[in-house]
Amino acid sequence: MRAGLLIGCVAAAGITVLVAAGAVLVVDSQRQQAHAAPVSCNAALGPTQPGQQNRGTNDAANLTEEQLGTVSLIISIGKERELSPRAWQVAIQAGMTESGLRNVHYGDRDSLGIFQMRPSMGWGSPEQVTDPAYAVNKFYDVLESIPDWEELRPGDAAQAVERSAFPDRYHRWEPMAVHLVETMGEVSDAAGCGTGLGAALPPNEEAADAIEFALDERGDPYVWGATGPDSYDCSGLMLRAYEAAGITLPRVSRDQYKAGAMLPVEEAQPGDLVFWAYDSSDPTTIHHVAMYLGDGKIVEAQQSGVPVHTRDFSFDEAGLVPQAVRPGV
Repeated sequence: MRAGLLIGCVAAAGITVLVAAGAVLVVDSQRQQAHAAPVSCNAALGPTQPGQQNRGTNDAANLTEEQLGTVSLIISIGKERELSPRAWQVAIQAGMTESGLRNVHYGDRDSLGIFQMRPSMGWGSPEQVTDPAYAVNKFYDVLESIPDWEELRPGDAAQAVERSAFPDRYHRWEPMAVHLVETMGEVSDAAGCGTGLGAALPPNEEAADAIEFALDERGDPYVWGATGPDSYDCSGLMLRAYEAAGITLPRVSRDQYKAGAMLPVEEAQPGDLVFWAYDSSDPTTIHHVAMYLGDGKIVEAQQSGVPVHTRDFSFDEAGLVPQAVRPGV
């Protein structure tokens, strides 16, 4: 650990008057290179999230024939255009969010069709944007024009196309879209989690929510003593992440070490907190905390000059405390 990290997180312990109020790097098996791709497997937001084990399946089961027909069209056009299953997923999430995957002839102002495209904004004529095939192709045209769209979380890619005033709402349908891509599109492992999905799932719904929050803060700067919303120190990020999941943590890392069930760090699951200390056998010397994501990754606010990020993690890192903590248990 670098000196800046040690000083930053320890010094924050003295800040008691502050008002109390992150993309996982994965390896693309085809490209064999690391890239920021927060797919469903990140924080197990995808199809088999514990606590909502069948969420994607259940959401899909409630779709009507009209909605399933729209999904089928999205997938078939995506295949014709030789677009990746990720593109189909983005379109499904966007369509479900905007219109419930229905070809509606009404909307906010002049918004129309599956994706609520506005003729006045150059999407096409009213007749075109309410033609399902035109709308799907137009959506894909715009999606493909977005630089590095495949490296975005699908909901963020949908937002980049739609430019909604409510950007976070597209994430709601991620599990369902993954399920539909896998079943109707006949794609195995659309979430990108690999055969070890079960081992990478968080132990409960709160952990999944906390991970989602932490990953969404990626890119925010490290600021000593900060607890958000636009900057964080190490424990400030954990505080807000679990607050978003309905669990209250103490302010500083040394106290967060006492805020849940302890387990051997080698048995940590996604959402568990891992700690570093000057003396790993003495918890009173803890100076840093991060969130374990599974598959040898953590998300953290590390030190000044380094924004909230994910990185590779090893259980034999110097200074790692031998116990992890599961908040709220």
